[in-house]
Amino acid sequence: MATETSIVMYGTPWCGDCRRARKVFEQTQTPFDYVDIEQDDEARAYVEQVNNGNQSVPTIIFPDGSVLVEPSSAALIAKIEVMRA
Repeated sequence: MATETSIVMYGTPWCGDCRRARKVFEQTQTPFDYVDIEQDDEARAYVEQVNNGNQSVPTIIFPDGSVLVEPSSAALIAKIEVMRA
């Protein structure tokens, strides 16, 4: 579902890890698209496919096709820095 130039974060409004990841994107001024899997059945199915049947959020898809699931802030920042290099 991610395009070649966008980061897509799949999450839910009540997820603390999702709020933290959004804050990291905002603090690093990294644009991303947010998809609420509670409102989008296709997105929920995609997240389950990527996570062996689990609705693990945030699931973040990067333009290079890599995926981070429930990353720590440090891991997410490191990935953003690699993308910008």
